[in-house]
Amino acid sequence: MNPDLNKLQPYPFERLNQLKSGITPPAELNHIALSIGEPKHPAPAFVRQEITDQLDSLSGYPNTKGITELRSAIAQWAEKRFNLKAESLNPESNVLPCNGTREALFAITQAIIDRTAKTQPKVICPNPFYQIYEGAAYLAGAKPYFLNCMADNNFLPDYDSVPEHVWQQCQLLFVCSPGNPTGAVTSLEQFQKLIALADKYDFTIAADECYSEIYFDEARPPVGLLEACAELGRHDYRRCLVFHSLSKRSNLPGLRSGFIAGDAEILSRFLLYRTYHGCAMPLYSQHASIKAWADEEHVVANRDLYREKFDAVLQRLNGVLEVSRPDAGFYLWAKTPVDDETFARELFAQQNITVLAGSYLSREQQGKNPGDNRIRMALVAPLEECIEAAERISRFVATL
Repeated sequence: MNPDLNKLQPYPFERLNQLKSGITPPAELNHIALSIGEPKHPAPAFVRQEITDQLDSLSGYPNTKGITELRSAIAQWAEKRFNLKAESLNPESNVLPCNGTREALFAITQAIIDRTAKTQPKVICPNPFYQIYEGAAYLAGAKPYFLNCMADNNFLPDYDSVPEHVWQQCQLLFVCSPGNPTGAVTSLEQFQKLIALADKYDFTIAADECYSEIYFDEARPPVGLLEACAELGRHDYRRCLVFHSLSKRSNLPGLRSGFIAGDAEILSRFLLYRTYHGCAMPLYSQHASIKAWADEEHVVANRDLYREKFDAVLQRLNGVLEVSRPDAGFYLWAKTPVDDETFARELFAQQNITVLAGSYLSREQQGKNPGDNRIRMALVAPLEECIEAAERISRFVATL
């Protein structure tokens, strides 16, 4: 067996299940899950219909590269959303569909990391982080280097703190913007600074932007890495890759549909990897995805639902927990009056609400675990459940 498998840590939800093991919550209270970032809003009816209409495609093998119509729809959406130069995102060379961002983030790491480097390659990650970054790094033969995202830096990594030798060993930098779990958004200037560092030290930037379409100010959508490239006149997107998904944007996590776009040279080699990897998107998913990327009306309506929930929950948690509205995304990253594991366990035991202990999403770095005394709450449940959860949490905190 691959010895690097021994470096993988239990997934956060495995640890959460262990934390809750043996506890019987009050039977008279319905369970409210705020732990998993799984959208609960209805999937668009026109996408469901398209899947039904495309069932005959089950008799055909899909192409790894995806159909031209899907890559074109993705390119057109990205160019409009991120203010890119018209036709600068070539559907033939700058775009690849993928089965959600999760598999693509893992796979690109395997394709990019050079195991033959004289020193062990490093993958720079935010901390807290999406655990795929860490696991992908280890299984590619690299070592993750975590950058703490703390409140005093607006929950953004402090790239100025990275030592010279770490930049020299870096082969891949993960950016998550909007951040999971903090909701912090990387600025245009910060992206451009990272592009300059990538040029100087010859590493690839992988920007996980799967939460980019859930935000609160319609006039100020989160910027993206390709947008930063375009502002620099860098229309070849050299060393830059972005990852997007329909899971959060369109409430389609079960469709397993997303894309990776950017540097054509990297993507050409990545296509070779994916051909062997065997991860072509089913044709019915591709056709349904075309419909989803082409429509913005359902995405705006989706943001309205989240906006309403954040308003209601934050109103009820004001003065109860130290928590504020994030820049974007659908998580609250709340500070707890007791340690996060105790808070999560006792909240479940007393109020039948599941939240995720923040320390499960982080690693200790420089003597700190930035998830200590924090919990992640995903406001994915219906409005009424979110309101009820906030009221129960208020009652629970009053007992501490």
